[in-house]
Amino acid sequence: MEAIQQSKDFKSNYERCIVNVQYTASWLNNSSSDLMSEFDLTMQQYNILRILKGQHPKATTVKMLIERMLDKSSNASRIVDKLVKKKLVERNQCPNDRRQVDVLITENGIKLLHMATKKIDSELNASPTLSEKDAALLSDLLDKLRG
Repeated sequence: MEAIQQSKDFKSNYERCIVNVQYTASWLNNSSSDLMSEFDLTMQQYNILRILKGQHPKATTVKMLIERMLDKSSNASRIVDKLVKKKLVERNQCPNDRRQVDVLITENGIKLLHMATKKIDSELNASPTLSEKDAALLSDLLDKLRG
């Protein structure tokens, strides 16, 4: 835990674990954000593009995007507006309910998402520090931590 630079011992292994998870989440976010900057995307924009790609060719609602986003504190409507300006998504009012907005990824969005995902995959897998077995175990333990 040298990277965390804790000046004294943790009260428990559980406290050490929580701090380590938070530190690692921040480290992963910073690393991923650096990779996404090459594509002029934030991680929240990348997350929305991934969700929309999973729904493609069907449109989805902003409400559903909010439900599926990794960062629940993000303003999905504002993020969608920025993606519209970049021509990566289309936003249309639903003909049946004017309050509902349908969002659809564009071909440009699909292409950019593919390139960004390829970059993330190549960087993260370039020199894996965890084996497949370790990664599966860590994933299971994180699931268990969340209950």
